[in-house]
Amino acid sequence: MSEIETIPLASGRKAYFASDFHLGTPSHQQSRDRERVIVNWLDTIRSDAEVIFLVGDVFDFWFEYKRSIPKGFIRLQGKLAELTDAGTRIVLFTGNHDMWMNDYFTQEMGIPVYREPRRYTIGEKRFYIGHGDGLGPGDYVYKRLKTVFESGLARRLFRWLHPDLGIGMAHAWSRRSRMSNQEKGEEHFLGEEREWLWQYCREVESQMHHDYYIFGHRHLPLDLAVTPTSRYINLGEWVSAKTYGVFDGTTMKLMEWKT
Repeated sequence: MSEIETIPLASGRKAYFASDFHLGTPSHQQSRDRERVIVNWLDTIRSDAEVIFLVGDVFDFWFEYKRSIPKGFIRLQGKLAELTDAGTRIVLFTGNHDMWMNDYFTQEMGIPVYREPRRYTIGEKRFYIGHGDGLGPGDYVYKRLKTVFESGLARRLFRWLHPDLGIGMAHAWSRRSRMSNQEKGEEHFLGEEREWLWQYCREVESQMHHDYYIFGHRHLPLDLAVTPTSRYINLGEWVSAKTYGVFDGTTMKLMEWKT
């Protein structure tokens, strides 16, 4: 496990959590409209946000070439730069759709990018935070694919493709992946035996206590007891539900952004 990082919360300050914006899908206009909503949300929370965790799949696809990045998403990038320049702390986790992030957000905006779950003490509570893909029992095919995609060789091979071809292929793959999940009916509560992230939280909790386990990836807002003193929070998504988490130093809540 990672070392525990401490983030103090002064009175009136909060920690915010959101995931699965999936910017870039399902159409340019719908993504642009959603991006404006997200920027509005960031503007609204900036007055009391001590830290903002973006917990993976911010983009439906992302790849950093040596001297270029995918076009678009300029409103979000500009807002993140504005917030970090003003002193707001932002932490970014990769997800299964944007795992090919490198150092762009760190160099340009001072935002650390993490690929694995991390442990934090925020205020006086212990948090375990990550996107959630590839964790827990089952899904062995995806776990093998993730190992391949995260390799340096896969990145080098993809970089040799012209961006028009490579990014087009990636978006087509992404759309098929989401459609497949919907057809399998996985975006509803699967029950105690099949909610694999819930099971994963129990496994980690048996080794070390955390007050809150914060994940995305499932596209389903969940607030479930891991033990009587520990909870699993899934943040949901912003394509339709626009749900997020907020911790005020005492209580962690799931909220829905109303526009």
